[in-house]
Amino acid sequence: MRRLSLSLILCWSIISVFASAQGKIKVVCIGDSITYGAAIEDRENYSYPSQLQVLLGDGYEVGNFGKNGATLIKRSFRPYFDQKEFQEAMDFAGDICVIHLGVNDTDPRSWPNYRDDFVGDYLALIDSCKKANPKARIMIALLSPLADRHHRFMSGTKQWHEDIQKAIKVVAETAGCELIDFHTPLYPYPWHIPDAIHPDEVGYGMLAKTVYSAVTGDYGGLAVSELFSDNMVLQRRKPLTISGTANSGDKVTVKLGKKSLKTLTGTDGKWSVEFPPMEAASGLKMTISTKDKTFEYSNVAVGEVWLCSGQSNMRFRLSEAMGGSAAAASSDDPDLRFFDQDRYWPTNDVTWPESAIDSVKNLIYLRPTTWKVASPETSSRMSAVGYWFAKSLRDSLKVPVGIIHNAVGGATAESWIDRNTLEWKFPVILRDWIHNDFIQGWARERAAKNISYKQGDKFARHPYEPCYLFESAILPLGHPAIAGVLWYQGESNAHNFEAHEYLFPLLVDSWRGWFADPDMPFYYVQLSSLNRPSWPWFRDSQRRLLESRPNLGMVVTSDLGDPSDVHYKDKKPVGERLARLALNKDYGFDLAPSGPLFKSAVRSGKEVVVEFEYSEGLKASSGTEVVGFELAGKDMLYHKATCHLDGDRVVLSSPEVKNPVYVRYAWEPYTRANLVNSAGLPASTFLCTLLF
Repeated sequence: MRRLSLSLILCWSIISVFASAQGKIKVVCIGDSITYGAAIEDRENYSYPSQLQVLLGDGYEVGNFGKNGATLIKRSFRPYFDQKEFQEAMDFAGDICVIHLGVNDTDPRSWPNYRDDFVGDYLALIDSCKKANPKARIMIALLSPLADRHHRFMSGTKQWHEDIQKAIKVVAETAGCELIDFHTPLYPYPWHIPDAIHPDEVGYGMLAKTVYSAVTGDYGGLAVSELFSDNMVLQRRKPLTISGTANSGDKVTVKLGKKSLKTLTGTDGKWSVEFPPMEAASGLKMTISTKDKTFEYSNVAVGEVWLCSGQSNMRFRLSEAMGGSAAAASSDDPDLRFFDQDRYWPTNDVTWPESAIDSVKNLIYLRPTTWKVASPETSSRMSAVGYWFAKSLRDSLKVPVGIIHNAVGGATAESWIDRNTLEWKFPVILRDWIHNDFIQGWARERAAKNISYKQGDKFARHPYEPCYLFESAILPLGHPAIAGVLWYQGESNAHNFEAHEYLFPLLVDSWRGWFADPDMPFYYVQLSSLNRPSWPWFRDSQRRLLESRPNLGMVVTSDLGDPSDVHYKDKKPVGERLARLALNKDYGFDLAPSGPLFKSAVRSGKEVVVEFEYSEGLKASSGTEVVGFELAGKDMLYHKATCHLDGDRVVLSSPEVKNPVYVRYAWEPYTRANLVNSAGLPASTFLCTLLF
């Protein structure tokens, strides 16, 4: 956002006071049908200019000069310049001009033909406003969103909408006018855009509030992310950006320990300061203040911060885990802290009440929380995997460790990916999601049951819906510096590993972009053993996904599952294996980060020689014989393989397979395969075609 200097803000304040003394301050709203207030029954009262008038009060006169179907480009099919509303707007001679044009220029009759005219024509419109009132304050708005339901969304409109947003930013920079954002407030609420173009009454209210804040500088005073509380943990050895909102021009002072930084809030209401990287510390005090408000936070620590997310096996509480009660009882540690976000409404097999459905629809799903210091009470409610990961880091690093935990039972991978990424990369998964075969049937059925109270509401939302958990659980966190992500999810995508192979890298990219860390470690848990037929394929797909992006890591849990219970209770090894990954890859500890990972298989006569990464000290974890390997010829009929270990290699043979073509390992939903390395870490499921 473009920021005005404090002196310019003061200048506008003086002008406003003067104008108020002479008469009402006139606000001219220029635009298309979205400014006009189309698609609502009572536009006279609920268009955004009408709602803006109420917000601004009697000292202002707001004029609505929106024209249905108008384009910004002069050579297009309905240029605003040629409409009577244009001349009426100029005659109104507003003291403040708010312009929102360009949505109709996404039409294939406009942008493909005349895109080169857009910036010049927009500058001409601004010049016209200045001629009408040389002292006019000009505000131009980024386009409001078009929902993916728009009939031309995939045939060019999404791309052209994005191109126009970039062009509007160029106009603002070139003309030196204020840029306001009609896109961000509405974007997570597509149900407030019922026809995919025009907001409903609430959506128009969001636009009115955006303009009101820009006009008056009133953004509600000082506010920060919900992550800020007593006992918070900040990430060490990375620049610490502390940000928030306040009223325009407010001086914000941030004190952290003995360091203090100051800044001014911009016209967009945003402010931020950046402290240099800090070493581990605890017992610090932080204050964030303006002239009107002060936030004070005590017992702040600097250490390692990890985000634990996914679905129910990450949600699984320490008190429910094997050995968890004893671990919680001895968990007192002033430098182990949790930011544990629980749900208002679990996704159990029940029909939610109307109040739950309405709250979920408004992105109110996770309960507000604060940072808590580890104790028997707080630890028992914490993610078992997250707790044992954090405990291992504390024991090894001797620095404060903080865990942010927001896993949701049954959540799909797509529900955690941001909307823009899916609109660009996988738009088909957004369409009619409750009947969309890309989304696992169980997840769709459970969602339909939860929201069945409002069967007729086609815009009812649910945590399993694509984008939902990103918008309700990740967006509110802001952009904190973190060490990395621990991810345990996949049970709700295992029906279609091919789709998940596309979704998972998008998830990684989405979160690395959000946290502004393109190399952020992202460590995930391969699915355990369970009698579900698709799981061997899904586990092998997860193994192959290690190559899809840099700085990924995977821990194997096929030795820990339960044949009939997806929520197996032995979670301590999972957390500790994730900790081994982090300690090796991120903290320089000399220890095996993983169990054996398939590297190659070569046929040597009737035998097959298999090599692995992390293969030192291969052995059977139980008994004397390594089991779990199978061979097949080109008929793809598999037979049990006899296995003997040759140092760090595995040599396979089978009398039933004279010419091996395929080899696989642990290829059963619930497997008793038992190959481990010297660290006792299990080998991953794999399937491969042999090299000759």
